[in-house]
Amino acid sequence: MLIHISRTTRILISAVAALALFASGFIAGQNKFGQPKTIIHMVILKWNPGVSDTDKQGALEGVKDMAAKIPGVKNVWIKAERLQPRDFSAAFAIEFQNRAAADAYAESPIHQAWEQKYTLLREASISEQVTNP
Repeated sequence: MLIHISRTTRILISAVAALALFASGFIAGQNKFGQPKTIIHMVILKWNPGVSDTDKQGALEGVKDMAAKIPGVKNVWIKAERLQPRDFSAAFAIEFQNRAAADAYAESPIHQAWEQKYTLLREASISEQVTNP
């Protein structure tokens, strides 16, 4: 059975197909993001003069070790890409599952032991926590 399609119908089908292709590309190209309820704890550090690279790296590796032992930690970042103020030279971030996990971290003996070990290495630090409503 042979179906005859008029020229107008072919043009209409082509236009609808082109519109569908354009719309799918437009939708796929949209910037998608989420707003998780996790807590991000960010710290930037300014080392004391004379602190060795080994000690600096040890402090940041200590963040990973500490995070592995504290419940409720989801992710850790220990490499600074761009820092403000510019005279700070290191940073780390810890993502917590929720407020309770962030609060438990702050009071944890594991965190307090890390603080005691590495506080003397830093001249200054700035600490912030962010989340979503």
